[in-house]
Amino acid sequence: MAALGSPARTWLGLLRELRYLNAATGRPYRDTAAYRYLVKAFRAHRVTSEKLCRAQHELHFQAATYLCLLRSIRAHVALHQEFHGKGERSVEESAGLVGLKLPQQPGGKGWEP
Repeated sequence: MAALGSPARTWLGLLRELRYLNAATGRPYRDTAAYRYLVKAFRAHRVTSEKLCRAQHELHFQAATYLCLLRSIRAHVALHQEFHGKGERSVEESAGLVGLKLPQQPGGKGWEP
């Protein structure tokens, strides 16, 4: 469990990812169902007087896993937007990409003897 970090750090990371997700819509992240669920879950699994609170560790692990998922999705979308293909290219454009030129027909395009 030591590799997870503190629950507060995980909580702040989740809030940051919710802000990134809702920046496109313009809605405040506090109005979302995900935010309300996270607040409810973190409040329900606060540290109690027990020496070992298994439910809190389980919640922290699930929250850290969800945070990793949200960060990975955001990174995937950024990479996809940057390197996504621009569609079909013509033969001339493809040849130009690798530094080649297509031979010209003697009478121009569509020339037949």
